[in-house]
Amino acid sequence: MKQSKGFLYFICAVSAMGGLLFGYDWVVIGGAKPFYEIYFAITESPLMQGVAMSTALVGCLFGAMVAGAAADRYGRKPLLMLSAVLFTVSAVATGLFNDFTLFNIARFVGGVGIGVASALSPMYIAEVSPAEIRGRMVSLNQMTIVLGILAAQIVNMLLARDTSVADSQMWNVEWGWRWMFWAETLPAALFLLMSFFIPESPVYLKIKMRTIQHTDQEAGLKELFQSKYGKVLLLGLVIAVFQQWCGTNVIFNYAQEIFVVAGFDVDGMFINIVITGIANVLFTILALYTIEKWGRRTLILLGAGGLGLIYLILGTCYFFGVTGVAMVALVVAAISVYAMTLGPVTWTLLAEIFPNRIRGVAMATCTFALWVGCCTLTFSFPSMNVALGSSGTFWVYSAICACAFVFLLRRCPETQGKTLEELEKELVSK
Repeated sequence: MKQSKGFLYFICAVSAMGGLLFGYDWVVIGGAKPFYEIYFAITESPLMQGVAMSTALVGCLFGAMVAGAAADRYGRKPLLMLSAVLFTVSAVATGLFNDFTLFNIARFVGGVGIGVASALSPMYIAEVSPAEIRGRMVSLNQMTIVLGILAAQIVNMLLARDTSVADSQMWNVEWGWRWMFWAETLPAALFLLMSFFIPESPVYLKIKMRTIQHTDQEAGLKELFQSKYGKVLLLGLVIAVFQQWCGTNVIFNYAQEIFVVAGFDVDGMFINIVITGIANVLFTILALYTIEKWGRRTLILLGAGGLGLIYLILGTCYFFGVTGVAMVALVVAAISVYAMTLGPVTWTLLAEIFPNRIRGVAMATCTFALWVGCCTLTFSFPSMNVALGSSGTFWVYSAICACAFVFLLRRCPETQGKTLEELEKELVSK
């Protein structure tokens, strides 16, 4: 199926809107956290705080788990449309509900949307893009993720610091956190509208035609776990989990704790969060150019090695009680390295390394593993921070990065400039 370049950019941009909503929905809760915890009277309940922070992540696991089989059976386009519906419903309902249980149900719905979009958006883009620009186009999905993150950070900061009301703290407790979630409604509805105008993935149509002609069944987990796919599946799982356990995402989820320990008040915290968001966007833009010039393998190794070194220094600074601008600089450096390497390269590699026949279920399996990594990272950080201190926690992340560097140096191939069919012949055991 031949498409003009302009139309290709259009359909990839529409699909990447799933990434925009993924980024916004994932991060917005961090800014709303100080206010809805007071509203729901859970400031003294770490258990309930953990429930509120992790409900969407459980939804992510569910969404990623069902996305692969559903995408292979019903197509990529319907699943993208479903994720847009889930984002819209969640955005409205999360801010609307006054009951803590219903609040968490709405967050779960949004999490399902994240799980579906995180699996489908990069896969769809990879399947419609020519080999010579595929990395750049899939990285567009990461670009929209970081734009969504930055949008959530800016919305959170503007609402939290609103000086147009007499008692901004009380207003935020009653209404501010609601508007943080409601702000997602407009892009979610736009995503749903625009998704009507994109075609189905040509790879999916070929698979479906082959299935009809040969009366084959869709690929499932049983086929995915055949020995011939063992090496490429292990590679995908390690890359997916490492993107989370490299530690960078705790900066987004627990920015309040990280910057407070570094010596900043609430206003300083929100400003620094936005600074990290801007760095995230700028270095993701840089990744759009380097991913086709430097290659995927070079960038992912640079990410593992660079983050390992930065976290070693960051942990040492925490150990000696360093505070202020130096700590912000190290955090920004970590975000920048991640944004240029592991952020976009992970999704690009996962969308490229699997054969056409099993790509849907393989992508869903690796995305599920990624969200398991995210859940365990989110759950473990507070406990690790208490047990090991900020210094010990970041030293652990540094060690994980070092181990991943060794594994990827030995196992990660270069996929740049190769067609999906060429990669299948190269990576799959016969």
